[in-house]
Amino acid sequence: MNVPEGRLVHSRVVADPRDPLAAALDRSLTGYAVFEPQETLLLDAGGHGIVTFRDGVPEQAYYTGTDRGGPSALADLGMPGPYHVELVALDDTALDQIGDHAELAVPPGMPAERLAGDPALAASTRRAAPADRETETPADDDGPDRSDAGAVEAFLDDEAKIDAIKQQARAEAKRRAEEWGFD
Repeated sequence: MNVPEGRLVHSRVVADPRDPLAAALDRSLTGYAVFEPQETLLLDAGGHGIVTFRDGVPEQAYYTGTDRGGPSALADLGMPGPYHVELVALDDTALDQIGDHAELAVPPGMPAERLAGDPALAASTRRAAPADRETETPADDDGPDRSDAGAVEAFLDDEAKIDAIKQQARAEAKRRAEEWGFD
């Protein structure tokens, strides 16, 4: 996804992606957010996520590390924080230059659910969505929906991501063992 340059309105490291998603909604941001996850920040792993917004409502998602879009991109991006996040404002014309790609589309509340695990923010985002936007319904209490199963399967199939998490856990365990005086 090629995104035009815009006006940077927010740049910081956050522990929870809820904060920038809520900020985009509160500001009625038209533009995009760039999420650089912990593995990119700490392990020099490639990949960052881009979520576009129109009037604060997410429209498209793309993850550069796997070259996937839509709900799959959110699954690839959904990992423990911290994240370095930039919110970039664009005018409608510049956002339209990105295009409307069906394979990148995400339902309005999905980023809040998948990245932040925040059903209240997801509901607020759905309410803010225009009437012509497809909005998903929450999963039934009978179990996860098929898209959640697909996200888990996509995550488990990504051996590089699992290896990176293992390496990070080993490094953290070693650091703590040294800190506590264990051999």
